[in-house]
Amino acid sequence: MSGPELFAGLFVGDYEASRAWYGRLLGAEPAFLASDTEAVWQLGEQRWLYIKQHPEHAGHGEVTLFPEDLDATVAGAAGRGVDPQRHEDYPGGVRKVVYRDPDGNEIGFGGATA
Repeated sequence: MSGPELFAGLFVGDYEASRAWYGRLLGAEPAFLASDTEAVWQLGEQRWLYIKQHPEHAGHGEVTLFPEDLDATVAGAAGRGVDPQRHEDYPGGVRKVVYRDPDGNEIGFGGATA
């Protein structure tokens, strides 16, 4: 990948509960733990998502990811007990499946319709 590396983060109130939830949503344990209250997942080459405990700022984030296979990603999350809050359809056959973490941060998975 050319260009800058992406290192995006979301603030959470309860680190342990959120770490478990993101593990279920993403289907993996963190790639590494940056501190006692910060976990980092590698989403792809030079693409990272982290959570960090900071209760005063928790719940105000929004991130949208575009996985290679939207249907498989959503099915995988459902199989791990994480259900979406809503589905959105956009012009041109694009759709988005929206999840909310325990603090209310929005994590969306987007892609084209099959």
